[in-house]
Amino acid sequence: MLQGNRLRSGALRGLLAAGTALAAAPAAHAFNPPSPIKIDGGPLGQLLLSGGADGYVYGLTGAGSSSSPGLLGTDKSGGAEFMNGLVELQKSDGIIQGTIEAGSTNNFVMGYAPHATSVTTFATGPLYAAYLTLVPNSYISISAGHLGSLEGYESGIDWNNFNVLTTDIFEVENSQSTGVQVTGTAGPVSATVLFGDGFDTQQWSYLQASATYTVNSSNAATLFGSTNIATIGAGAHYYGSATTPYNSSFVGFGPTSAAPSVNSSMIGGYYSWTMGNLNVVPEFQYTWATKTPSVGLAKFSSNLGLAVFANYQFGTSPWSLGGWVQYFNSNGPDAWFLNAGSQGVGFSIAPTWQGKYLFVRGDVGFIHLSKVGVPGSAAYTSGGNQRNQATFLVETGVLF
Repeated sequence: MLQGNRLRSGALRGLLAAGTALAAAPAAHAFNPPSPIKIDGGPLGQLLLSGGADGYVYGLTGAGSSSSPGLLGTDKSGGAEFMNGLVELQKSDGIIQGTIEAGSTNNFVMGYAPHATSVTTFATGPLYAAYLTLVPNSYISISAGHLGSLEGYESGIDWNNFNVLTTDIFEVENSQSTGVQVTGTAGPVSATVLFGDGFDTQQWSYLQASATYTVNSSNAATLFGSTNIATIGAGAHYYGSATTPYNSSFVGFGPTSAAPSVNSSMIGGYYSWTMGNLNVVPEFQYTWATKTPSVGLAKFSSNLGLAVFANYQFGTSPWSLGGWVQYFNSNGPDAWFLNAGSQGVGFSIAPTWQGKYLFVRGDVGFIHLSKVGVPGSAAYTSGGNQRNQATFLVETGVLF
C-alpha cells in the first residue's frame, strides 16, 4: 500500500515556459497569490521571489486501534500537521529562463491518514524543482532538470488545488522527476513531451506527453499519457517520506510494492469549463500494469478514476467554495489505491477565505467502499467491517 508518496508539481505544471506566449493547460488554482517580489539579479536580470507555508488540524473516523489500525494504518483520530513550506525563485524572461523551488512538502489523499511533511521525498532533497528553460521563440521551449509531472489535474502543493484533500486519481500518478521536456504551440494547440526517470527512480525510461486545445477563454481540453519503456527492478530508488528518506526507499518486489506504479502506463484527460465565477473540471484516468514476473507482477491489473472538480468564487468577496466527487475502481492483485481490488465513491467540500497574504480553509471529505478489495483485507476501524470513512480539517497559511 502506497500512502501519499506521489506529490505533484503545482504552479509548474503546464507553465515550464513561463513568460512566453506558449499556451498552457489550465491549472487548479484555488487562490490568487500576491504578486511576486521583484529582485535585481545583476547579470541575470530580474528575478521573481514567491512562496507559501501552511498547516492544519484534523479529525477522522475509522482510525482503529494500535493492534489493528485498518486501512488508515493509524490509531490516531486527530492531530495537527505542517503541510507545505515552499520558496520559489524564478527568471521568467529572456532566451534562458529558470526556476528553483525548495522546501518541505506534503499532501493529504482522501481515504488515508495524514503524514508528516518531508524534505527527503526526492533525490534532490529539499529541492522540489530545479530546471533551466531555453526559449528561442514564442513557439517552442526546452526544459531540463528536476521537473513536474504532466499527469493529471490536481497538484501536490495544496494551495494550487480547490481542496486540501486529493483523489484516487492523484494517488496513482507520477510526481517530480528528472528529465528533458519540449513544449510547442501552434495556434490554439499546445503539446509537451517529457522523457526522464519517472517516479524519481534515476533510471531514464519514462515517457510522458500532454496536449491542450484551448477553445476560448472559458473552455480548454487536455489529454495526457505516460508509459515506462523499460522494466524497473526492485533495487531502484522510489519516493521517500519523513520516516523513510529517499536514499533508503526502494521500489520493492510484488503487487503491494511500488513495482506496479513504476512499471505502469496511463491515459487520461480533463476539460476545464468556466462560466462567470464558476469553474467545473471533469477528469478521467486509466492506469494499468502488465504481467511482469521479473518484478513480482503475476497478472494484469488496472485502476480507473473518474472525478469532477468545481470551484465557485462569491463575487468580489474573499470567499470561495471548492469541491469534488470521485469514483474509483481497482482490478487485479496490485495495490493501486487503499487495497488491491478496492472500489468506491467519495466527495470533498472546502469553503475558503483568502486575504492578501493569509488564507483559511476548511475541508470535509467522505469515502465509501462499495468493495473493500482482496479477501481478508481490513476496512476502516479495527473490526474491519466499516466501509465508510470521514475526514474533517481546518487549514491556515500564508502566501507571498
